[in-house]
Formats: sequence, C-alpha cells, structure tokens
Amino acid sequence: MTTATTDEGRRLPLVLRNRAFGTVWLGQVLTQAAVRMFQVGVSWWLIAYAVSGGRGLASGLFMAVSTLPAVALAPVVARTVARFAHRSVLRTAAGAAGTAAAALAAWAYTSGLPLAAAYAATLALATCQAFFDPCLTTSVPELVDDEDIEAATGFEMSTQSLAGLGGALLGALIVDRAGVAGLAVGCAAAYLSAAVLIATARFRAADAPGEDAAQAAGEQQRTLRGILADLPFVRRILICFTAANLFTTAVFVVIPLYTASVLHGGGGTVALLEASLGTGTLIGSFTGARVPGRPTVTGAWLLGAMAVALAVPGLFAGRFVIAGCLVVAGWCVGVIGVRFVALFQRLVPAADKPGFFAVMQAVLGATFPLASLLFGLLGDQLSAQTLCLIQAAGLLPAACALALLREPAPDAPAPAADAEPSPLVAAGGER
Repeated sequence: MTTATTDEGRRLPLVLRNRAFGTVWLGQVLTQAAVRMFQVGVSWWLIAYAVSGGRGLASGLFMAVSTLPAVALAPVVARTVARFAHRSVLRTAAGAAGTAAAALAAWAYTSGLPLAAAYAATLALATCQAFFDPCLTTSVPELVDDEDIEAATGFEMSTQSLAGLGGALLGALIVDRAGVAGLAVGCAAAYLSAAVLIATARFRAADAPGEDAAQAAGEQQRTLRGILADLPFVRRILICFTAANLFTTAVFVVIPLYTASVLHGGGGTVALLEASLGTGTLIGSFTGARVPGRPTVTGAWLLGAMAVALAVPGLFAGRFVIAGCLVVAGWCVGVIGVRFVALFQRLVPAADKPGFFAVMQAVLGATFPLASLLFGLLGDQLSAQTLCLIQAAGLLPAACALALLREPAPDAPAPAADAEPSPLVAAGGER
C-alpha cells in the first residue's frame, strides 16, 4: 500500500506532490505576471492617455528603465543571494514590490499621477524582480529532492512564459477600464500574496551563506570573461544574437505604437498582439526540439523567417495580419531558444555553465534598454510601419553572419534545453 501510494504521488505534477515547491512556484507566477502586467499596462497608458507628444520616447524610456536593474545590479544580486537566506530574499523582494505598487495605487487614486512616479515605480518593481528571479532559481535545491531538481528547474522556467502571457493580456485591458490606479492595485495584490505564500513555505536547511560564499560569487564574476575567451565559437554566436536582439526586443515598443497609430485600437488590441507573440513563443518552445538541421543554419533561416514576419505588417496594415505575423515571430524565438541553449549545454564545460548562463543573460539583456530608447526615439519621427521594416532589415545581417559560422565537432549528445533562458529576448521578452 505504501509503495502504491508513493508511486501514485510520483505520477502527480511536482507542484502538487511537493507543497513547498508548489507554494513558491505560485509566488513566482504571481510576481512575474505582475511585473509584465505593469510593463504592458503603463506602456499603453503612456501612449494612449498620458503623453500627447513624444509618445515613442516616453514608451521607449519606460521600457528601458524597466530592464536596467537586471543588468546593472547583477553583481549586487549575486552577492545578496550568496550571503542571505533565500527565503528571506524572496519574501523581502516580493513584499517591497507590493509596498511600492500599493503606494503608487494610493497616489493615483488621490491625485493625478505624474510621469516621474510611473518611471520610479517601474524601476522599483524591476529592481525587486531582479533579486527575486535568480534567488528563486538558486533556491530550488532547498525545495525539492535531488532527483527532482531538473524537473523543478524546467517547470520553473517554462511557467515564466505563461505568467508573462497572462500579465501581458491583462495589463492594457485593466488600464482601459480602471486606469493606472486599478493596475497598481492588481500588482500590489499579486506581490503581497506572493510574499505571504513564500513566508509559509518550508525551505530545507542549507549551509549558512556568508562572506565565503559572497567571495566565491565575486570570484565567479571575475572569471566570466575568461569563460567566453575559451569558447570562440559560442562567443561568435552570442555576438550574432546580441546584434539580432537590438531589433527583436524593439517589438515591445512597436506593438503599442502600431496599435495606436496604425490600427487605432485600444487595450484589447494590445492584449491580442501581446498574446499572439507569447503564444508563438510557447509553441516554439514545445516544438523546437523537432526542428531539424544544424543549429547555426537553422538559426539563420529562423532569423530570416522572423525578418519576413516583421516586415509584412510594415507593408500590409491589419489587426489579424500583425497578430499572425507575431505568432510566427514568437515561434522563431522559441525554437531558437531550444536549439541554441541545447548547443550551449553541449559545448560549455559543466563547471563553467553557471557563469556562462549568467553572462549570457547580462550580454543579451543589455541590448534591451538600448533598443527601447532607439526605437522609441525613431517612433516619434517615423511611422510604426516603417519601424517594422527597420526591424526586419536589421535581422538580415545577423542571419547571414550566423549562417557563416561552422560548428565544431560534437563531443556528446545535446541534453534537453527547457530549463534555460532563450538567446533571443532574454531580458525583455517573456520574464
């Protein structure tokens, strides 16, 4: 009877048979949905309600501010996660974000909300999320058994897209119906609920983090350049995707601009387009392993397909035209993530993987603020359809450069890649 019960429990999803992990995972879903909901909602509020001139710059600057903390605070985050108890870091980050969102809601309800307050709020929320996400990944061994670590990590990473998709769907719709005040109330409720959930979760006893751990984290940070120096083929791939990211991540600025100036739609249209992009990415993540071909050649063709998908709305305006094209573009992003992270898993030595994926996030994520500002400025001078064509043209050189790369002879089969971030839209895409 005991064996049967155990086997039955093993067949249940991890979030159901492990209460601690399920509780923390739910907190993760709430925080990631909240930050995405806030980003999409306020970006739409700036374009549709708050700014009459320079809407592109206002939206681009907002998106840039919302992604800076994850890049700029990487060393501080590493030291904090190494030095303090993980549950305390998670609880504090979620609680601080909830407090900031609640303060913004009170301000918006009692008086007119200045633009500076919206920018300050997104900086605060993004800062809290910059501590929350890596700490959650690091704390997985404190929540699950050794044999469940891979499943837990894969489950955690795959649900980020779902949470981001749900948040993106709600953000603009809530702003249209309840304004920024209603949006901030929803975010505050999600963050504070996450803080309560994490406070009730049981983390296993771990070695007390302290100065030695922090020093080790600092030493790892200092060797990241050396890791890339020993991997020239991987380094060239990252350069190609960094260049491509400058144009792919601009989609988060282009979507609200296209909605307002070309489609003349509202929050429901923004939600449709965001959902199309997110749905495509999810489909690509699930089907990427079945796409044949060498990664570099396949990646080049996918970048080319993405360029076509982004160019079509620049030539033919239509709500369902751009929605369909965003599904295709999102699918390309998802497939690229699966294929190239699998390649990196095979080529990067096991001891270097934590440092490598950290530097990959930082390098690729650094393009998001630049892309947001650049396309925000261009959006005030050029039409949104022209921005789509610029995105498409910018991807072609990266596709050609990727096609010319030659992969070294493999030493071992590539493992599954669901548990790591996609090389495209690493920082501003699906969080």
